[in-house]
Amino acid sequence: MIHLRVSVRKDLAEDVMRTLEAEPSVSSLARIRDASVRPAGDLILADVAREAANGLIETLHELGTAEEGTIHIEDAEAWLSRPGLAAAREAPGSGADAVVWADVTLRSYRDSELNGTFTAFITLATMIAGIAIVLDSQILVIGAMVIGPEFAPIAALGVALVRRRRRLFTLASRTLLFGFLTAIALTTLAALGGRALGWVTEAQVLADRPATDFIYTPDKWSFIVAVIAACAGVLSLTSSRVGGLSGVFISVTTVPAAGNIALGIAFGIESEIVGSTAQLLVNISAMTLAGWATLALQQAIWSRVAARRKRKLHPS
Repeated sequence: MIHLRVSVRKDLAEDVMRTLEAEPSVSSLARIRDASVRPAGDLILADVAREAANGLIETLHELGTAEEGTIHIEDAEAWLSRPGLAAAREAPGSGADAVVWADVTLRSYRDSELNGTFTAFITLATMIAGIAIVLDSQILVIGAMVIGPEFAPIAALGVALVRRRRRLFTLASRTLLFGFLTAIALTTLAALGGRALGWVTEAQVLADRPATDFIYTPDKWSFIVAVIAACAGVLSLTSSRVGGLSGVFISVTTVPAAGNIALGIAFGIESEIVGSTAQLLVNISAMTLAGWATLALQQAIWSRVAARRKRKLHPS
């Protein structure tokens, strides 16, 4: 169930109410007149089955509600309502499968923002990955993968391609580029410091590392795992079931590859730099393509569901 809170001007309130009243998937509806101060107008509250929320939100947007007002979208984690249950049963498809594109797109913009928090997390993750490589520790590699925040902007690239949002694509690309470059640069400085202190040696970097050698040796499995992980991650994001994201974080070799690039630069080892750069690019490219394909398939499926629903509600 999705809860909508709409702040709308008085001249649009009647149109919004008519739209919501005509929607069978709306199980509860309330209008508080003159409750909105900015914009000056009414506050309208509605509960709608998640399966039908996407089309309804788009209709409200087309009315101009979001131009000067607000459409607040919130998942109702728990609710008790016999009409709500009936509305959910009448709506086509499953609520767990439904994609609320407004929510997905806005979260993509938010999570792809280049800020201090993102830069700090990706830098710390890359530094841990560098230590993991020196110690040949799979546990530390997993820790670095979990801390790394890079999946959100990678997923946003897929959203941008499907929804044709050039600004989002630019934002996510810039965040990934600057984030990884900063993380690699700072980790390189840390590696140089460790080298000067004698804590890290070239022999350690070049030694056999059976637990972490996959980081700089990309192959077909790197691509396949990245594709599967991206599909799982996108499904977790669009269905609001984020439990699967932790599996994505420990499946793809992006941050560890960045850590190895930093070590390669610090010690001037070209093979480590080339191999890890290839691994990083393979993973990002595969995840972007897989995310785009998964989202495109979801959009195609739900477009057909929405069309069937529209024909059912408005038979010619």
